[in-house]
Amino acid sequence: MFDLKDRVVLITGAGSGMGKSHAFILAGQGAKVAVTGKNLENCQPVADEIKSKGGEGVCFKMDVSNSDEVNKVFDEVVKQFGRLDILVNNAGIYQHKPALEITENDWDNMIDIDLKGMFLCAQRAAKEMAKNKWGRIINIASIASGGVGIGVDGGAHYTAAKGGIIGLTETLAVEWAPLGINVNTISPGAIDTPMLSATQMSKEELAAMIVNIPLKRIGRPEEVSAMVVFLASEEASYITGATFYVDGGWLAS
Repeated sequence: MFDLKDRVVLITGAGSGMGKSHAFILAGQGAKVAVTGKNLENCQPVADEIKSKGGEGVCFKMDVSNSDEVNKVFDEVVKQFGRLDILVNNAGIYQHKPALEITENDWDNMIDIDLKGMFLCAQRAAKEMAKNKWGRIINIASIASGGVGIGVDGGAHYTAAKGGIIGLTETLAVEWAPLGINVNTISPGAIDTPMLSATQMSKEELAAMIVNIPLKRIGRPEEVSAMVVFLASEEASYITGATFYVDGGWLAS
């Protein structure tokens, strides 16, 4: 089960955190992985490590909010591997700022990367996947995305973008089902990544949050990657338009 041998995967924001974990674990399942990020110095070591372990990995610099860069990189991936099967839309940023202090530029930058970039990459991926009538698009949102009672103090623009991802996923799933493309969202809870540090939570605030998590700990990136592997696989063939919360039971508490 969950065999991804020779599947071609593109992962955005794969130079660190969850994206890096997704790259290693998907490669371990046999996928050919295109690692992308805004800085080559971050994503190249990921591709190099995949190759050192006998896998196929390549690295490209890509700003997901720039359509020209997106098209250029997708062109190159298809040129090298012949097709694209799986997109992991992982790239995202976080800025801690009270809502009354968020500037128009802050808002636009967050939406450009965390939401518009998701759409640009999904749209281009779907054009390639439709050629083979098979595809998996996995969008990474957040538990703080609306409708579940989890807000983030100092992250109004972030949560707005993440909520938009869920709405986008549901619509794309309906439109692209006839093309053989499944589109789903993973919404992680508190995961041990640089983004968690960016929330600027104090030790006391972090401890108070963990009290509300039944498993009483922060999640590991690879625990989110396990869900990525499942949704990327043939075993998830009847799942589309869904959101999966990987949160240690936070929402159930």
